[in-house]
Amino acid sequence: MRYHIGDLNHQKLLDLYAGMLKPRMIEEKMLVLLRQGKISKWFSGIGQEAISVGVTNALKQEEYILPMHRNLGVFTSRGVPLNRLFGQWQGKQSGFTQGRDRSFHFGTQEYKIVGMISHLGPQLGVADGIALADMLGRKKRVTAVFTGEGATSEGDFHEALNIASVWKLPVIFCIENNGYGLSTPTNEQYNCKNLADRAKGYGMESRIIDGNNVLEVYSKVNELCKSIRKRPRPVLLEFQTFRMRGHEEASGTKYVPEKLMKKWAKKDPIANYEAFLLKEKLISQEDIERLKSEITEEINSNLKLAFEEPAIDIIETKELNDVYEYFDYEHIESKEKIKNIRFVDAISEGLEQSMERYNELILLGQDIADYGGVFKITEGFTSKFGKSRVRNTPICESAVVSAAMGLSINGMKAVMEMQFADFATSGFNPIVNYLAKVHYRWGEKADVVIRMPCGGGVGAGPFHSQTNEAWFTKTPGLKVVYPAFPYDAKGLLNTAISDPNPVLFFEHKGLYRSVYGDVPVDYYTLPFGKASLVSTGNSLSVVTYGAGVYWALEILEKHKEIDADLIDLQTLQPLDIETVYTSVKKTGKLIILQEDTLFGGIASDISAMVMEQCFEHLDAPVMRVGSLETPVPFAKGLEENYLPKQRFETRLLELFAY
Repeated sequence: MRYHIGDLNHQKLLDLYAGMLKPRMIEEKMLVLLRQGKISKWFSGIGQEAISVGVTNALKQEEYILPMHRNLGVFTSRGVPLNRLFGQWQGKQSGFTQGRDRSFHFGTQEYKIVGMISHLGPQLGVADGIALADMLGRKKRVTAVFTGEGATSEGDFHEALNIASVWKLPVIFCIENNGYGLSTPTNEQYNCKNLADRAKGYGMESRIIDGNNVLEVYSKVNELCKSIRKRPRPVLLEFQTFRMRGHEEASGTKYVPEKLMKKWAKKDPIANYEAFLLKEKLISQEDIERLKSEITEEINSNLKLAFEEPAIDIIETKELNDVYEYFDYEHIESKEKIKNIRFVDAISEGLEQSMERYNELILLGQDIADYGGVFKITEGFTSKFGKSRVRNTPICESAVVSAAMGLSINGMKAVMEMQFADFATSGFNPIVNYLAKVHYRWGEKADVVIRMPCGGGVGAGPFHSQTNEAWFTKTPGLKVVYPAFPYDAKGLLNTAISDPNPVLFFEHKGLYRSVYGDVPVDYYTLPFGKASLVSTGNSLSVVTYGAGVYWALEILEKHKEIDADLIDLQTLQPLDIETVYTSVKKTGKLIILQEDTLFGGIASDISAMVMEQCFEHLDAPVMRVGSLETPVPFAKGLEENYLPKQRFETRLLELFAY
């Protein structure tokens, strides 16, 4: 292996050696502890230390780095305290996830490290968002993100590269090509000679680097970082290396040919670099032994701290409270005149006034810039706020959701338009596995709102008509808002944007231009978790939201003999169940109407809760009404039959007569 010192000084040469040695020695100790049952799992990076250490040393301390399983050298190079790392791996309170996640599935703002999730791909888009925030803030910084060769087959990889290239983001995409994705060799993973060649399809630069040569890694990445800070752009790096142990220790390496193992053992990045330093008389054997002794002492003393730390106290209220970032809601009353506007105008006004209020707010979505979005909600926004803040995105929902998360990590706010709520399926993974879980896992907020134009009744068919809120009310960590009136839509959207937690904001597109309401001209907010009593009565209670409110109003107007409480939930998570209980205790009868298909919807949970808490007050079975258990059909007659409006009238009369 050839080493070129170039202009590196003596101290840097020694630092790189010590930087590789520490994670190697920690790993060797962890493998012993794993066999002793003192840690539960380990993903070894033995043989790949040069990449983590070289890349991290090339970055500045204030620049974000997004590592993976085998990048222990990133954490040690950044100076993360070993007792906290050991506490993390043992599920102790001092760990970065306080026992809630394992291994390297965590981040830390203090050290500008953002850890991976098991789904791998989303962190590439997160890096895009972090880099975008730096670029918009005119900070001459680089973001480095790691992935393995196996994860380059995921769609998120391609989406993230495309976005980075289109937006010229200062991201270094680091592929650690170590030969195997778990047990699957590279020839079964992709059909190209070099992964670096994929950059050509995205108009990006790329390099192939010897991942076992720490001087080559550091020098080339350092040179690139300097260049990218001056001229922002993404670069794809393929580090050629090898994984000397299994995917994780239980996997073993029996699937790897012995000849291949021996070949790469000779390329060990530490042994070879150490031999070079000794040969060049840059280090002595005594220096090496002294360094190993110091590292051993550091490991043992910090392990002692971790082992002596007691098991985590289980405090249920803390577990529940930590699902969300604390939100100090500020109620802002309107001070100016009222005007009668459409639902769509209320949404647009809320967005515009929030953009004025928060300079750090970025809008993301397909066709939202000059075109104004398919529903024209952001029409004229680019002339007022510029294309840097109102950003057209490629058609890649997953990476855009992840980029929104990255913006939040780097101190900004993001509102993403999902164009149609149906398309959330393409961004489902980062919504439910990243945004929803990130605060509970390591205390990081996800200051992201995803606008979800939804709903049937407009002949849009199976792919543009769903009301899929139940997918998200089930997921702890998400807030779900679903207004029915223009006044509520504007106030709740303003609150959603001010809330540092991820919010799915459903907007029924059938209401956009068919519904008018009196709405204050200026900025105001409305609280989450507070249902609205649209009308009052004593005969029965009707609970609904979205377009269901209008169906209920129409049918109740038709049947004036039914004296009903009509409750508009407005937010589904948090849910104002107390208002429902109060109403049921008064009327003794409850019917719940949702546009979503019936099975598994929120009506089922409300029904169950009422049965548990108000059973003795009920004078009739709780009734649920929802859409037909089919996809949403296109033809008018079929869609009318699908939607629950007529079935609601029938069931309402049954309940009233019970």
